[in-house]
Amino acid sequence: MITSLSIKNYALIDNLQVNFNQGFSIITGETGAGKSILLGGLSLILGKRADLASIKDTSKKCIIEAVFDVTNYNLKSFFETNDLDYEPQTIIRREILPTGKSRAFVNDSPVNLNSLHILGEQLIDIHSQHETLQLVDDSFQFEIIDALAKNNSLLIDYTQQLKAYKSIQKDLEKLLNFKAEAIKEYDYHTFLLNELNEANLLEGELESLEEEYETLNNIEEIRESLSLSNKMFNEEEIGLLSILTNLKNNFKKISNYSNKYENMFNRIESSFIELDDVFSEIETFQENLDADPERLEQVNTKLQNLNNLFKKHLVTSVTELIQIKGELALKVSETDNLDQNIQIKQNALKAIELEINRTSETIHKNRIQAIPILIKQLEGILIGLGMPNAKFKIDLSFSDMFYANGKDNLSFMFSANKGGQFNELKKAASGGELSRIMLAIKSILSKYKQLPTIMFDEIDSGVSGEISNKMGQIMLQMSHDMQVFAITHIPQIAAKGNTHFKVYKEDINNLTVTNLKKLNHDERLVEIAQMLGGIEISNSALAHAKQLLN
Repeated sequence: MITSLSIKNYALIDNLQVNFNQGFSIITGETGAGKSILLGGLSLILGKRADLASIKDTSKKCIIEAVFDVTNYNLKSFFETNDLDYEPQTIIRREILPTGKSRAFVNDSPVNLNSLHILGEQLIDIHSQHETLQLVDDSFQFEIIDALAKNNSLLIDYTQQLKAYKSIQKDLEKLLNFKAEAIKEYDYHTFLLNELNEANLLEGELESLEEEYETLNNIEEIRESLSLSNKMFNEEEIGLLSILTNLKNNFKKISNYSNKYENMFNRIESSFIELDDVFSEIETFQENLDADPERLEQVNTKLQNLNNLFKKHLVTSVTELIQIKGELALKVSETDNLDQNIQIKQNALKAIELEINRTSETIHKNRIQAIPILIKQLEGILIGLGMPNAKFKIDLSFSDMFYANGKDNLSFMFSANKGGQFNELKKAASGGELSRIMLAIKSILSKYKQLPTIMFDEIDSGVSGEISNKMGQIMLQMSHDMQVFAITHIPQIAAKGNTHFKVYKEDINNLTVTNLKKLNHDERLVEIAQMLGGIEISNSALAHAKQLLN
């Protein structure tokens, strides 16, 4: 419910601040006093697009702010989805800058107009005689029936099931499309995979093979070089080891005479040990060096095979070939397992389809049971609203299609006259009749679900005193469960409000401004008397006003 409204610098409103109560609030005022301005300002809070022409003083910004008690509206998920701070007393603010730019805030967090509009729809429903298109909308008609059928939890289940159904259906479609494409490429992928498997790819083997190939391909040159090196180490008298041995012995003799000779001896001995180790390795190289033409051919073939694979797959390393082999193995595996995966998805689709059909059937049965109750209540209310011959014919048929709210097709037909033919609501009912039907529907809905604050904007236009009295009674009854506003020119309705506000114009400093005030009992008595008899209040009008208020 809305608990307060502040409007600054909007149209003819300079600075308006008003608090609202729960229950039934009346707003009255002379034609042209500014009731439409008040609604216009409120519409901005609900997400309507702003117009620079709405600013009263174009040198200042226009600010409209409303506080809502959202405790009973189950809006926490909306706030979480839109990354907004949830507050039981939620503040919505709209600013129109002199540049024409508009900004909107919910609890001081900026929001776009679409989010504001979605939130606004759940907070206030502004209903006028000319805004009855909602009545002829299928989703709204289902909402009415489902409220009486108590289908809320079932519809939540259905929505989740439908989401799962569509997700599985989408996955299955992807698998089937993938299979169609995969079958075309399966043989080629299998050939490439077998080719890579036969290559027995190993990390780092390219470098190893290239080294082995160079050794086997140049074995004679290597053998000759190793043999010459061996001689240089081992030849008597002029061999490296023989020379170092003599050098070492010479310095050993004098090592005791000085530290510098001892250090030199140690260095020579270290060199001797290192060269002796080198000589041993050369001998090992010679022992292990064997010509192997057959192995050379194997290594050469493997290297050529790898190079061919590099060119084919446009890579330069064995690591990349191994990665490609893994990808091909996955594709081949996926293709091999496609039929099994498709079968799993098909079974899952059948299972969720059974669930969603069971839920849909229960929703359908509940709706069938609720329709006679709805028709009886609607026709009963409309008799009191001057439509004694109003009849409804609501047909529901179970279809094969999964819709957003079940599997039902709905036909919501109406006849206003006795013996008249049933037709669609928008064709069979006039604007005034649609307004009364909407009032009847809203009054029924208020008993079954939490509705947003509703503001009836002169929906009583053109109705007689007795019917307007009944309309006022319905609004008052609705206000026991929700916050209701009525903008009205009819005293019978105005007298039924728990709270009464008056919109009026006044001239301040040669400027006309619109204002809104809450009337006390005496002021209210005068207002209703003027609504009954005009500006000049007669004793009979005053007496009638007292009677209405009592």
